[in-house]
Amino acid sequence: MKRYLLASDFDQTLSFNDSGIVLSELLGISDFREKSAGLSRIHLVQQGAELAYLLLHDPEYRRVRKEHLVEVGKRVRLKQNLRLLPGLLGELEGYDFAFYVISAAPEEVIQSALEGIVSPQHIYGTRFRYDPASGEIESIERVTAGYGKVALLEELRATLPVSHDRVIYLGDGGSDVHVMLHVNRLNGLTIAVSENKYLTQIAKRTVLSDDAVSVLVPILEEIVGMDATGIHALFESSGLVLQEWDKVRTDLLTIRHTDAAPSPVA
Repeated sequence: MKRYLLASDFDQTLSFNDSGIVLSELLGISDFREKSAGLSRIHLVQQGAELAYLLLHDPEYRRVRKEHLVEVGKRVRLKQNLRLLPGLLGELEGYDFAFYVISAAPEEVIQSALEGIVSPQHIYGTRFRYDPASGEIESIERVTAGYGKVALLEELRATLPVSHDRVIYLGDGGSDVHVMLHVNRLNGLTIAVSENKYLTQIAKRTVLSDDAVSVLVPILEEIVGMDATGIHALFESSGLVLQEWDKVRTDLLTIRHTDAAPSPVA
């Protein structure tokens, strides 16, 4: 068996929603995006850790308790067919994919959202310490954002164990840049699931779809060595049809006029 570590972000990678937005709607707070953007602009916290900072320091979010985070997980809208993904990975003969979720979202949110899909032991999110009397968030035990994702990924890789070139990472945003650069440097496979301009320039493959099992396509091509016919057959065996599959190469250009006079052509 060829063992691989498949690690994925959560917010907007396995889900359509950002945990911070869903929590803010639950609390009736309307300016989460502005507060989060403000923290990003001044680089007070690592990208992706904005919600953790607000939960610990912002007066409007100080009333959050563990039960609120669990409720947010129940309200998060997951991508289609996510429940099928672990099973499809398990059907690949000769391969063992250890599927983990590494995200800056609160751990309670992820565990609640992925209940019955991913084991809690395979979920690593931001972890808080709670006051035993009031239930208030007392401190942050761990934030899995930025370089925190890199450190955790290396811990998991060493524990399993798997070699560097058998690591796969899925992500969607700026908080995934550090870990993708790390995985690429060590010859692993990185897959972006959004059109984030910083991420798509780094990721080895980009897949855009509302369906969670779409990330199987680059895994089947790059690692398993399966051709298009085999990929279609695998999907159909689970009652799925690849109705549209377009491979697109995109060149992003910015061109400006200069004040310098053109050089004469000899």
